[in-house]
This record gives sequence, structure tokens and C-alpha cells, in this order.
Amino acid sequence: MSATYTAAATLPEALAALASGARPVAGGTDLVVGARQGKAPLPDSLVAIHGLAELRGIAETGGGGLRIGALVSHADLVAHPAVRERYTALADASAIVGSHATRHVGTLGGNVMNASPAMETGGPLICFGAEAVLVSESGERRVAVADLLTGPGRTAARPDELLVAIELPAAAGGSCYARLEYRRQMEIAVVGATCAVTLEGARIGSARVAITALTPRIVRVPDAESALAGGDGGAGAVQAAGDAAAAAAQPISDVRASADYRRAMAAVIARRAVTAAIARARGSSDSVPIPASPALHGADRD
Repeated sequence: MSATYTAAATLPEALAALASGARPVAGGTDLVVGARQGKAPLPDSLVAIHGLAELRGIAETGGGGLRIGALVSHADLVAHPAVRERYTALADASAIVGSHATRHVGTLGGNVMNASPAMETGGPLICFGAEAVLVSESGERRVAVADLLTGPGRTAARPDELLVAIELPAAAGGSCYARLEYRRQMEIAVVGATCAVTLEGARIGSARVAITALTPRIVRVPDAESALAGGDGGAGAVQAAGDAAAAAAQPISDVRASADYRRAMAAVIARRAVTAAIARARGSSDSVPIPASPALHGADRD
């Protein structure tokens, strides 16, 4: 049990507590569950930040982007029109985090700072070029989410820094996050993949692909992106992107899946995400989250 617990009433109070060695807690869905399961003890000192209004809300920024407060819940993300319409992969991911209760309590900031290689929102944030806004008593700095996540449970944030927001640049085109799951609730990704594409006429102008639960940290797959960019998004390109995702995987074997199975499914799930992203870019109204059926758009009939 933690020796001290403080509920910060203001951001400066929270930052002072962090400077003194406290760890922030908001929804607590990762921290508390991990302690109950014996994965890690609770920190000696906790500072609750759930009462900080400036860390809440989703706001439009100049140039058509979004600023998402660190305390925004997954349920809030799924319900927000701009997230569903312009950052659909993030809505896909947020819609399948944990259970209904988890999504209403768990926050985007907590999900990011927990830095799990299997976190749902990481791939979409990386593919959208998101930046983390970190604040300490010494000032503010911004770090690309792709650089913030350094390994399992590790980030580039200093102990005295608090994540206050995630900022997304303007997005166009279509995107999707898809995962392999054994059940619909209280699950984390066995394998996950994100794809975001833009169109130039009938061809793919740009593509970003990231893989989840397949490497020590969530990463983009340049070979998969190259297989898609400039092409027509046909079956051959989708197949090549899936193969590239599998080749980039560095899976482990654990109680949930073997490394060989994860590598094989990497290609399947990546093809599913790519196919849905292209379809959405072309005007498809696929539901959020993307259907888990392997028959999605015929992508996995092999």
C-alpha cells in the first residue's frame, strides 16, 4: 500500500508532488490492477490528478488538429464526432479497451504512459503523428508519441513530468485499428495493427502502418507503407503490406499465444486494417470499432 496519497486541486500542486517523488494516478485501471495481480507494488507516494479540469476535454486546434486532455476517457473518445470521423483508428482502439466500465474510467493519458506494447491507442496515435505535451515545474516540452514510448512500461518522460495532453495534427483519408482477440471484453491485443492512408485520386498518396503486441514497443513498418504508397490499394499491395508487417514482427511466446502464431496473425490483422483503412478513405461507413470477423471485406479468405 502507498505510504502517502494526495489529491491535487491544481496543476502546480500536482507538479510539486511529482517533483517530490510522487506518481500520478487518475483512472487507476492499470496501476491498481497491476498491484492486485502482483505485477508491481503500488508506489510509495501517489498524487491523484482526476480533479484537474485543465486536463480534460477535446478541443479543435489551428489547422484542423485536435488537443485531447490526458484525462479524457476512452468512452469520451469513442463518442466524439471529430475522433470518429477524422481519427477513426483511434475510435476503433478506444472502443475495445477493457470493458464498458474500464472505458468510462480509464484515460488516454494513463494508457499512453503505461507504455504497454499491447496498448490499443498507441498504434493509432503513432500513425497520426501525435505529440505528447509534458509539463514539469521547469516548463513544457513536446515529444512525438513514437519517441515517447521506449520499451515495455517505459517512456522518455522524466519522473517529474506530467502528461497533460495529446495533440493530433490534421488528418485526412481513412484509418483503422484492428486486433486479434479471443473475447470481446476485458481483453488486450494478442496482435494488433493500424493503418492510415490518404488518397490522390484513385491511388494511395501516403500510408502509415504500425504493429501492436509484436515488438517491445509499438512501431511503424516502413516496408508495409512502401508497399501501399503510390499504388491502387489492390490485393497485391494489401498482401505485400501484410507480409511486411509479419516480417517486422518480433513476437514472444506466452500464455496467450505462441510466437509463431503471432507472426502468422500479424499478416492477417495487418491486411484487415489496411483493407478497412482504404475502404474508409474511399467513403465506406464501416462501423466503429471495425468488425472482428475474419471475412471483413474478403481480406482473409486465404
